[in-house]
Amino acid sequence: MKNFPEYIDNLPNICGREREIEEAVRASRATGPLYPKGTSIEIAGIRAAFAIELHMHQPLIPAGGSDMRSARMIGNLQHMEENQGIGDNHNAPAFRWCYKRMAEFIPALLLEGKKPRCMLEYSGALLHGLRTMGADDVIEALKAVTSESGNTGAIEWVGCTWGHAVAPSTPVQDFRLHVRAWQHHFAAIFGLEALGRVRGFFPAEMALPNHPDVAYEFVRTLLDCGYEWVMVQENSVEQFTGVPLDNKHIPHRLVCRNSTGKSVQITAIIKTQGSDSKLVAQMQPYYEAKTLERMTLAGREIPLLVTQAADGENGGVMMNEFPPKYHDVIRECSGTDVPIMNVSEYLEQIFALGIRPADLPAIQPAGQHRIWAVMTPGSNGRDQLRETIAGIMESDDRFHVDGGSWTDDISWVRGYDNVLAPMQRASAVFNDKLLVPGISTNNPIYRDALFHLLTAETSCYRYWGQGIWTDYGAELARRTEEAASRFFC
Repeated sequence: MKNFPEYIDNLPNICGREREIEEAVRASRATGPLYPKGTSIEIAGIRAAFAIELHMHQPLIPAGGSDMRSARMIGNLQHMEENQGIGDNHNAPAFRWCYKRMAEFIPALLLEGKKPRCMLEYSGALLHGLRTMGADDVIEALKAVTSESGNTGAIEWVGCTWGHAVAPSTPVQDFRLHVRAWQHHFAAIFGLEALGRVRGFFPAEMALPNHPDVAYEFVRTLLDCGYEWVMVQENSVEQFTGVPLDNKHIPHRLVCRNSTGKSVQITAIIKTQGSDSKLVAQMQPYYEAKTLERMTLAGREIPLLVTQAADGENGGVMMNEFPPKYHDVIRECSGTDVPIMNVSEYLEQIFALGIRPADLPAIQPAGQHRIWAVMTPGSNGRDQLRETIAGIMESDDRFHVDGGSWTDDISWVRGYDNVLAPMQRASAVFNDKLLVPGISTNNPIYRDALFHLLTAETSCYRYWGQGIWTDYGAELARRTEEAASRFFC
């Protein structure tokens, strides 16, 4: 890792080593299972299992000074720590501990002889913000628990977009840049070997595109970047008949067709609906798993897997109730017929039984059944798709192709023109000035512009409402345009 620095010219290492990243990920897939026999929880003797994933993110904001146009970009957590008298900023110390505490919980439970498991996902923006605010203890603790010797399979890292960009409204070429940037940054901190163990992907805000062409590019990007499975929200997918899933506790096959007839697919793990933070804080997946029995899939008997995810720090339940409940449940479930497992651990074992990805039930993004009932993909597919969507929306104002998310009442497009327009303009400038001409990803101007683009496209500038947050987004988009345009100055 000597030649793979975490920072280059004071910017996080987010580009320039694409081939090395691809080779490392490809090589890791050929080295055998992540969980060799003896390290994994064996599914042969269990009735059901459960999995939890903790999502961690804080945006970067232009708040390091009084004038937003010239203010230093800092992590929101740093801004909270420096302004604890405002709003709920007093939670900053608790948040900081939340980002570190699994690195304390896991080793302690392993020393007790228990079998803890947890999936972790940290945005690149958060990792950069932690480092620049001096929270080196958090990063170093995570590095220790991520190493093979310190982890023993207990922690499974899950990939994400670097700047927490939502797939439905992020230009597809930018979404790919986010995914690759996160891989760069993660490898620079934790090592290429650790990156090779990252097999699953968690979409920001659980936002799954349902526009056929965008959904196709979403899955194609994940596959091209070496991901083997993706977590999706239960209500964001449907069976090919348009009805909800029959069983949300088995893996599925997410199939995405585009308007020209091309198709891609990836294994999908279903995150169930509910009050996410409360369910994870109180370890509800364990108690649900205890009510389940094994079932037959493709002629093989398997245990079901209850999967839930939540913000790892937000809300009193996660800050206060999760730690004791996690310890209690791990102590209770270890060695029983309803253990906690990580998703890749579970998938490796059911596939080892002879079940193939092609045997999994096929699903597609929600709402696509109505599109494919009207049109057949083909050479004139893009125009036909545009007309088909317009026709359905004209007859049903509830229909949309904004994608599915944690909840049905949030759109990542409608009502955010004042922030989306600057972002789209910044994306276009970046594309025209740097991507189309094929500027080297090692070029300092490219890296600087990319950093600003990824930062500007975070979901927080929409999800957290109008006002200062949309102002932050517009300002960062302006900085992106300025940085990208410097190449020809």
